[in-house]
Amino acid sequence: MNTIDVALICKSLSEANRLQIIDMLADGERCACELLDNFEISQSTLSYHMRMLIDSGLVETRKDGKWSHYRINCATLNAFKKFVNDLSCTPNVGEHSCE
Repeated sequence: MNTIDVALICKSLSEANRLQIIDMLADGERCACELLDNFEISQSTLSYHMRMLIDSGLVETRKDGKWSHYRINCATLNAFKKFVNDLSCTPNVGEHSCE
């Protein structure tokens, strides 16, 4: 996963409603109508949030009649988790290279 992909995911997760949507989708696929029942937002606002999550690759969608059903894209989530898990830090021991 490249840094542009990671940045898109981070941007999509930077809003509380979208984090809550991801949390709900962690239990499995959900219909847009189910998601709407958990928020005090309009259908167009939900569509905007879902577009952000889909564009980041974190969520997939399928149509069933007039409703859209959403699920987490496990491959993308696992790649993002690997990227985050591979991050590390080294304690600063007081040495600076730009003095």
